[in-house]
Amino acid sequence: MAGIKDVAAEAGLSVATVSRVLNGHPSVSEDARRRVTAAVERLGYRPNAVARSLRTDQTRTLGLVISDVMNPYFTELARSVEEEARALGYSVIIGNADERPDLQDHHVTTLLDRRIDGLLVSPTDGGSPGMLGAARAGTPMVFVDRWIPGVDVPVVRSDGRAAVRDLVAHLYGLGRRRLAIIAGPAATTTGRERVDAFREALAAHGLELPAAYIGQGDFQAGSGRRVTEGFLDLPEPPEVVFAADNLMALGALDAIRARGLRVPDDIGLAAFDDIPWFVHTDPPVTAVAQPVRDLGRAAVRALVDRIEGRPGESVTLPARLVVRRSCGEGDAGVESPSPVRRSTP
Repeated sequence: MAGIKDVAAEAGLSVATVSRVLNGHPSVSEDARRRVTAAVERLGYRPNAVARSLRTDQTRTLGLVISDVMNPYFTELARSVEEEARALGYSVIIGNADERPDLQDHHVTTLLDRRIDGLLVSPTDGGSPGMLGAARAGTPMVFVDRWIPGVDVPVVRSDGRAAVRDLVAHLYGLGRRRLAIIAGPAATTTGRERVDAFREALAAHGLELPAAYIGQGDFQAGSGRRVTEGFLDLPEPPEVVFAADNLMALGALDAIRARGLRVPDDIGLAAFDDIPWFVHTDPPVTAVAQPVRDLGRAAVRALVDRIEGRPGESVTLPARLVVRRSCGEGDAGVESPSPVRRSTP
């Protein structure tokens, strides 16, 4: 692979002159620029990004640490982040924490060692020492989807409370009264927020959320199956199970079908986090959809603002209810009040 000395020899110039040309220095002549450009093209020379970063103190690289790369929500988020970063002239290195604080710390440390310019993090389990230390040390950082109260970092997230209210109103209108939830980890902000929103929405219709109808999950399919099996064993099982993320909803669907039961004839199912698969299940699943692509774009813009010396602002975008047929809506579906978006399979 050609180096800067090879370019200098090919162009018949000093290494210092070639360096000035490559770094856009105004003092070099037009003839020198032409000779260096021609030599670079002939040799296929590529500047050393690491060496350049030592001179400029920037690598034009962002780190993204997500909670679970197997979750379709985070897969779509990562794609949106990468697309927006590329449009702004940045590359992205992704680390998968797999819902483990120790892995989150490992990725944060590794990314910082690689001199990334800033971090996007979806904190797992309320954070981790390395990630919290990086945030408090002033590393340009933005929390996306989840956040940690008390840590002074911009947050880009969706607000699902209105959509959950719409969901409960929708179920109430269908005559469903026994409603249960598969909750996410209580240590995460999204885990707590979705349970609180569900409980508040039930109370608005005079309904309670008994302890037996709250199952503790971990945003993984296995926990959705386990919790749903417990619901089905109750003397009075719920009429609808609301899973607080898409993977737990798929686990719930497995548990229901393993018992020889049908959705929605025997029990209804709804989910937080819409995914493309839900339109292909039988029946298609009613879900709360987050604006994932918009979240990814907004998170990158907020982080680049911080990197480039501008104040990065927190952004909150609304989620929406997508009505399908998994809660007893019937083949034609039902009319839903604004801002609910109807979807057909």
